Amino acid sequence: MPPNPRATQWAQLFALPDQPALPLQARLRASVVQAILEEHLAPGAPLPSSRELAALLGLSRNTVTSAYLQLIDEGFLEARPRSGVFVAHGARPLTAAPAEPLVGRSGQASQPPDWSGRVLRSLVDKPTLSKPDRWRDYPYPFVYGNYDPQLFPTEDFRECCARSLARSQLPHWTPDFETDDVPDLIEQIRTRLLPKRGVFALKEEILVTMGAQHAYYLLAEALFDEQTRVGLEEPGHPHARNSFSLRQPKWVEVDVDEDGLVVDALPAADYLFVTPSHQSPTTATLSLERRQWLLRKAELQDFVIIEDDYEAENLYEGTPMPALKSLDKTGRVIYVGSVSKSLSPALRLGFIVAPRALIKELRVIRHAMVRHPSAFLQHAYALFLSLGHHESHARRVNHAMQERLAIAAQALREHLPDFEFRLPSGGASIWVQAPTWVDATELALMARSHGVLIEAGDVFFARPPYPCPFFRLRLSSIAAGQIPAGIRALALAVGELALARGEVRSFSGFNH
Repeated sequence: MPPNPRATQWAQLFALPDQPALPLQARLRASVVQAILEEHLAPGAPLPSSRELAALLGLSRNTVTSAYLQLIDEGFLEARPRSGVFVAHGARPLTAAPAEPLVGRSGQASQPPDWSGRVLRSLVDKPTLSKPDRWRDYPYPFVYGNYDPQLFPTEDFRECCARSLARSQLPHWTPDFETDDVPDLIEQIRTRLLPKRGVFALKEEILVTMGAQHAYYLLAEALFDEQTRVGLEEPGHPHARNSFSLRQPKWVEVDVDEDGLVVDALPAADYLFVTPSHQSPTTATLSLERRQWLLRKAELQDFVIIEDDYEAENLYEGTPMPALKSLDKTGRVIYVGSVSKSLSPALRLGFIVAPRALIKELRVIRHAMVRHPSAFLQHAYALFLSLGHHESHARRVNHAMQERLAIAAQALREHLPDFEFRLPSGGASIWVQAPTWVDATELALMARSHGVLIEAGDVFFARPPYPCPFFRLRLSSIAAGQIPAGIRALALAVGELALARGEVRSFSGFNH
């Protein structure tokens, strides 16, 4: 029996999208809506019966009937007694008619603006941390940017999102907050997160941001101009440098050694950005003595410190070092934190702690940019914190990162013994120094052919050396079991680079 052409057309038109996370009924609704919105089905067009469509797609008739009923309720379809189901009139929104192109006096189409000449503040050519297309397909991603499916607290976070969607909770986050934040999240940051870092703040001194990078941008917008002297660690955090650079301040480079920021002989600056908990990228922790001396210097030289308490919770040995903000008695420290970094970088929730006069200014600037971060996400995360999920998740992450650091260190000693590193006391990365003949950017490109991604070190320097032998191995996106094979593959890339350079490698004299 020849195939029914109409049945073949229906099967192609309503093929379920490849979204296995969605229930079958939702996938069917999506395919019908797509067919209507893309004008494959005109208003008044008949649809196959639920029995016919169920047989064509291999679904139960109840699934098709339920999908049809919901689409009828939503105005996409209409049921006609004893006739069937049809595309509703008005199912597609009205669209504007195409306009004729404007032409100049010559009769030719006018030229578009020259945007290269109009853009006044560009970051296109600024070096930053970047990854290749389809980077998630690489087997050995020693880079930042992915959540860990083995560690992500799926059930706990789902519970908090579901609770936020309860009817009783809707009034807590659905209104327009204008310049404000969700009070529950401010309270959790104030009473749950900050005291662990020795920081005590009033609610008027806390502002929620869309991640730490948003905090950098807000601070630069409020505080910097072309005359502002901004001190940055060298090497330092490229995202902070790029966010600050839009205001074109005068850069002041501050040296970093194995103990973090070098405080002695600190050059003159108006603001100093520091990552004292685990210096980005070297992972060094600033000592208590240096912290106290830095605060004293801020008073003596009249500058303000912007403290990014980067990875402060990821501590595996020793006693937690107090935040600079906790030691600050004169209001010279602006504190930047993140509440989502250990969960997933995509959640984008951070905060600023600063004197209320500055927070008031930042609220108005934030309102002009984005009004406020998602109130739903703020509310859900407040629940996540209040129920203790944040602490239990942090313990799991710390245990996993400690294991991965040990595995990575052992693999480096075994396969790349001529490469130097210090095992950090916390965090989720290792800062590696290759032999002087290695340029990490060239190594990173060569490593890709072996399935390995690393973060070349030149992006962390305002003035990188060449060759730049430094690179960072980030461990938050790679499973522990993949690390040894990844380091072996990286060693193969190093061998190829040595061969291309005519280098003879020596493996003696290094202590890690």
